[in-house]
Order: sequence, then C-alpha cells, then structure tokens
Amino acid sequence: MFYYLARRLANYLLLLFVAVSFAYLLASFSMNPKHAYDITNPSLDWAAIERTLISYNISDTIPITERYINWLTSIFTEWDWGRGPTGSFVNAEVSRRMWVSVRLIVIGSFVGMIGGVTVGAWTATKQHTWIDRTVTIVALILLSTPVVVTATLLQIGATQFNLATGTNFFEYIGETGQIGNYPGAWIVDRAQHLLLPTLAMSLTGIASYSRYQRNLMLDTLGADYVRTARAKGLRKSKAVTRHALRTSMVPMATFFAFAVAGLFLGATITETVYGWHGLGRYSVSSIIGQDINATAAVVAFSGVSTLTGALLSDILIVVVDPRVRVS
Repeated sequence: MFYYLARRLANYLLLLFVAVSFAYLLASFSMNPKHAYDITNPSLDWAAIERTLISYNISDTIPITERYINWLTSIFTEWDWGRGPTGSFVNAEVSRRMWVSVRLIVIGSFVGMIGGVTVGAWTATKQHTWIDRTVTIVALILLSTPVVVTATLLQIGATQFNLATGTNFFEYIGETGQIGNYPGAWIVDRAQHLLLPTLAMSLTGIASYSRYQRNLMLDTLGADYVRTARAKGLRKSKAVTRHALRTSMVPMATFFAFAVAGLFLGATITETVYGWHGLGRYSVSSIIGQDINATAAVVAFSGVSTLTGALLSDILIVVVDPRVRVS
C-alpha cells in the first residue's frame, strides 16, 4: 500500500508541476500587469511603474523564459510566489483566503455528503413510493436552480424572517459582524454568518449526492449477495447497511474526494453572494486584475487539492472495501 501510494504521489507531483508551469506561462502570455493601473490617468509615472513591475518579475520587457526561471527559483528556494501588480504578496493572500474558504466549505461539504448519502439510501429502499417521487422532484428542482438563485432566495427568506420576528437571527453578509458582550458571543456570531452560506452549499450537495447514491443503492439492493443474505435470515435493515450500502459507497468515495477538492475554488458564487473573501473570489479577481503570480498560485492550490483528493480516494476505497489490496 505504501509503495503504491508513493508511486501515485510521484506521478501526481509531476503532473502538478507541468500544470502549474503551463498556467504561469499561459498567464504570462495573455496578461498585461500594466492594465491593473488606470491607463487613462496622465499623472501616472509609467517609468516608475515599469521599474516596479521589473522588480516584481512580471514586466513584459523581461523575456518570458527568464521570468519563468526566476519565478521557479524563488518558489523552490524561498517559497515566495511573488507579488501582484499593485504590490500585494501572493503568499499572504492565499494563506488568509484559504482558511476563509475552509471555514465555509468543510461544514457545507460534509453536511451535503452525509445528507445526500442518507437521503439517497433511504429513497432507494422506498422505490416507486410517494416518498421517493417527492424527494426526486425536490432534488431535481434544486439541481435545476442556479446556485446564485438559491443563495439569493435564502437571503430574501432570512430578511423576511428577521423583519417578522424583529430580530437579527440571520446574519449573512461577510464572515463576521457586530459581536456581543456575552460569553461565547464570537462563536454565535460566526455560526450566524455561516448558517445561510452553508445551507446554500449543502442543499445542492444533498440533491446531487442523493441521486448518485439512490442509483447505486438500487443496483446493489438487487444483487445476488444481498438476496442471499436475506434468504439466510439476515434482517432487511442489516442487509441494507452491511452489504448494499457499504458496496455502493465504494464509487461514492472517489466522487466525494474529488468533489471536496473542487469545492475550494467552486464556491465562488456563494462567496460572492454572501461577501466572503475566499479563494473562489480571489481566483476571479486575480484574472481580472491581470495578476500573473496570483493566477499561477491559485492553479497550484487547485492542483494540490485535486492531488489530495486523488490520494484520499485511493485510501477511502481501501477503507470502504477491504477486498481491495494493492502492493
């Protein structure tokens, strides 16, 4: 198992290096950091700006191969991902925004996964009943509704609730707000600001995962080994949980791992609607702001997330299905 994972890790690291290098070169060819400044402003000292861009290693007057070598050298020797056109440090921005995204995503992804598996497995055992049909209709509505619409509707509902009750129970703009003077007030404040964004992400996750889990459960419920277990006297609940559910979780483990990796950059809409300054918004602002180094850093983080998801999927498959053995 160890040598198998080591080989996979080596392959992933090579692919990561190629992907990040390609992203840097593509960004260097297509972006012009000078456009981050107001080119219509006649009072700007363009000579000074050019000297600044040269010192940041992002000026188009430097050959791209030289910029690439300097960029790689600074990363491998100092772990310095460079600076943006306006002087912001990429390392500091990614480090700060990464944890913002973690707070938003971890709870939402786990609620979506656990809820989706539970709902999907449950509806599979209720196939063709009104419960199954109702859950299917609700799931399809949620999947057909854009995330921005779902998030906005939740905001409207929260606003109406606050007005009707005369309270500020729902706080949904930004990561934090006005903190009270009672013990644990900061925890309550964080929870209030997490509630609606987490719900917006969880609803889509539950709807999506439940559809996958239901179909996989229907395949395993009709398998010979499940029928044999029932024929031997095993109760239906145990046959479902021990055999059908566990087997159907094997392909879901891979899906979960890669889904979590993609969520870090896939929550851009949710972060924008609720005013969270995470990596999703940073990836968009980096491209708009002609920030070559930040764009490459975001791609690198996305690649590391995908790499982690790939390794996690291999481990989860072995945990879920002990029959899987690799040398």
